[in-house]
Amino acid sequence: MLKDYTKEFAYNLKLASPVMLGMLGHTFVAFADNIMVGQLGTAELAAVSLGNSFIFVAMSLGIGFSTAITPLIAEADAAGNIQQGKSSFKHGLVLCTTLGVLLFLLLLPAKPLMYLMDQPAEVVELAMPYLDLVAFSLVPLVIFQALKQFSDGLSQTKYPMYATLVANIVNISLNYLLIFGHFGFPELGIIGAAIGTLVSRAIMVLYLWWLLKRNQKSSPYISNLNFRILHKGTIKKILNLGLPSSMQMLFEVAVFTAAVWVSGVLGKNPQAANQIALNLSSMTYMVATGLSVASMIRVGNQKGLKRFRDLRRIAYSIFLLTLIVDIIFASGFMLLRDWLPTIYLDEKDLVNQADNFEVISTASSLLLIAAFFQISDGIQIAVLGALRGLQDVKIPTAITFVAYWIIGFPISYYLGLKTDLGGMGIWIGLLAGLTTAAIFLYIRFNYLTKKLIVENEISTNQINPVSAPSIDR
Repeated sequence: MLKDYTKEFAYNLKLASPVMLGMLGHTFVAFADNIMVGQLGTAELAAVSLGNSFIFVAMSLGIGFSTAITPLIAEADAAGNIQQGKSSFKHGLVLCTTLGVLLFLLLLPAKPLMYLMDQPAEVVELAMPYLDLVAFSLVPLVIFQALKQFSDGLSQTKYPMYATLVANIVNISLNYLLIFGHFGFPELGIIGAAIGTLVSRAIMVLYLWWLLKRNQKSSPYISNLNFRILHKGTIKKILNLGLPSSMQMLFEVAVFTAAVWVSGVLGKNPQAANQIALNLSSMTYMVATGLSVASMIRVGNQKGLKRFRDLRRIAYSIFLLTLIVDIIFASGFMLLRDWLPTIYLDEKDLVNQADNFEVISTASSLLLIAAFFQISDGIQIAVLGALRGLQDVKIPTAITFVAYWIIGFPISYYLGLKTDLGGMGIWIGLLAGLTTAAIFLYIRFNYLTKKLIVENEISTNQINPVSAPSIDR
């Protein structure tokens, strides 16, 4: 019955809402940067887009890897095993910190690639110094993600939200002072935006750690940690979950990053339009990501309790809620697609009026397609969260690779560069990849949960023989 699913909506939203706001806070950092930098001109906006395209690829690896912590903590929390949860957190924090440093070091020698990507010369020159500072901010960002995933695993989803809100206040304040040079501060342009991002992410880590130390539930897990003693078995378990999860996120983020690069081949204005549509889509995606985290937590809890029928029902309630929310977002994109791009650019700027008009018009067309893939994007990330809660990561990794890089990107490349569709062709390819991923990830989850129910009931009947109930179809 439908009521079996809708009755879970309230708790799903209670658990997911802080995650949504926290994830939106992350995206709002980029949103604020884009709006403020957009006042400088389309070249500066395109430069931030190009620089962040490198950051997003690296960031996806860090965020994806850190998701391994959540199901392990959720399972330990449901079982009441603090020592197991403490070990998972400690090893996860060490691995995430190491990964953050490695990602920063790998980005530095990658900068010259911008000259080989057929991007506008003025955009590359602006993006190079911006990338240095934002690349270093990956270190505190990935550390924050480890703390966030730990907190989410304990169902303490509000604390990362608080930390992200504080970070946004710091970022916007520094942007205002340093981009435009207000109140006697130096006018640094997009470098000011990079400084704001770096400082806000460092503060975010410190504040979240302080909150977790003060919390009665989380404090036992993070107190008296001995980082000199690490166990190979725990490291291997986290790597086995984290590496495929990081690849899943990399494959998706990388295909959107490739869309930035392909749009750059079309020119600075198509690239700026792509950045606007991508930034707006990212904010709605973060709402679905919040529901995905709720799915991961609740599935992980039910897995720990071995309640597989409830696991399946709860997961489906989150999928249904995600579908409803994304239909609402899709409607909003369609109705407001002509107005939303005007938030980013000054229509009254006479110097850049022609460029701004072209960017706004192109972005409006892209938002029409973005409206349709809201649904596919939301479903695929919600189901992926449920699969992570089941600690099933290898097959989903293969699914995401095929969906985005065997199907999605070739369509984007061909329609974007070889036809007159241009930017719209790029986004049609993205839609094809997301839809393929949503369909096959759902098939995988449906198969696994039915299998777990059968195996669990056979095992139960061997201990206490009764007639096994049939599986819901």
